[in-house]
Amino acid sequence: MRTYDFDLFVIGGGSGGVRAARMAAQRGARVAVAECAELGGTCVNVGCIPKKLYSYAAGYAEAFEEAAGFGWDLGERRFDWKRLKSNRAREIQRLNEVYRSLLEGAGATLVHGWAQLADAHTVQVGERRFTTQHVLLATGGMPFVPELPGREHVVVSDAMFDLDPFPKRLLVVGGGYIACEFASIFNGLGAEVVQLQRSAHLLSDFDEDIREFLAKEMRRTGVDIRFNTEIASIRRLDSGLCAILSRGQRVEADTILFATGRVPNTQGMGLEAAGIALDAQGRVEVDARYRSSVPSVYAVGDVSTRQQLTPVALAEAMVVVDALFGSGKRQLDYDYTPTAVFTHPNIGSCGYTEAAARAKFGAVTLYSSEFRALRHTLSGSAERTFMKLIVDKASDRVVGLHMVGPDAGEIVQGFAVAMRAGATKAMFDSTIGVHPTVAEEFVTMREPMPG
Repeated sequence: MRTYDFDLFVIGGGSGGVRAARMAAQRGARVAVAECAELGGTCVNVGCIPKKLYSYAAGYAEAFEEAAGFGWDLGERRFDWKRLKSNRAREIQRLNEVYRSLLEGAGATLVHGWAQLADAHTVQVGERRFTTQHVLLATGGMPFVPELPGREHVVVSDAMFDLDPFPKRLLVVGGGYIACEFASIFNGLGAEVVQLQRSAHLLSDFDEDIREFLAKEMRRTGVDIRFNTEIASIRRLDSGLCAILSRGQRVEADTILFATGRVPNTQGMGLEAAGIALDAQGRVEVDARYRSSVPSVYAVGDVSTRQQLTPVALAEAMVVVDALFGSGKRQLDYDYTPTAVFTHPNIGSCGYTEAAARAKFGAVTLYSSEFRALRHTLSGSAERTFMKLIVDKASDRVVGLHMVGPDAGEIVQGFAVAMRAGATKAMFDSTIGVHPTVAEEFVTMREPMPG
């Protein structure tokens, strides 16, 4: 029997990789983790966590304005960008150390450097070689910027947290999660924001009513959203950057963010030479157990071909650990995975969009509600909330639940449990609402939408 240095070698110290390494080590496996940057990956360092912190920061601007309606007189307000950056950096450093402590406490070996596959059972990090029975690829993704004249002048999402100075004029290119969130955040922090989207709508994977309502609300708060628009080139001027659009218009900005998608981080890792099959986008093709075309090599998270969400990567990692060092019975069902977009206002979503539900179930019944939340009867804000339910007519099961409004992610997380359990519209109707709350609207919708 061949003897290996490790039972599992994890390439990538992000959320999925750290979870797999820690859980495997706790089960007695000999585990190593290779990471060339800070532990925690995109989510902790330049993604979910800092982005949500900045979203909170932007929200205070709205809260200060609304306070007057509730009897508060506030003095002069001043936003300190440097202080926010410093406080965020300190918190992220703390989280990096937490991840390190978790791995070391579980008995995993940390290897700093860029890892490559030498073969199906050998990982090379710099001049060092390690043999391993199993390999887990958890290297995530990285921002993509298309080829265009002047692309050297743009930044990607990773750079947005430490811009210096704060951009008074921000141009955001893209219409996905990252583009919409940063447009909202910097608009809230005081920047003049223009957002360009090459298609006719934002957030293509979301329900049509939701994305249209969000665009309306973002525009109301001051984001200049322009659809069916692309950048042809970018130039640097004395006054800043100038984007020349495809139809000849010009937009000047201090910073241009390209949030036009992410690509899997699979380049320069020796994957194809090791015989690992990649799809057309460069993602590792995996089976139901996250095994690649090479039996000893697995892949989870954004580097593979499934959903690109941090909690999904964590769940996939647990399936792999159970398959290798447990009973092998653990499975992951992607149906009714809740998600949120931390725009202003937030989006929360679970289940099928209207279009997908019609394609899957045929006949569906729709319910929706648009209203001004109780808070804004005194705040003076014009913000509105939108909620939508999609029900399969044949079974009465609620198969889609969507919301645009404050704390949408918090609200939808709870409903996701009910939807996973197969809750019907009748069950929603028989549930007592918590009054007065925004969330109670989901259990008080009675009149179907026409059509």
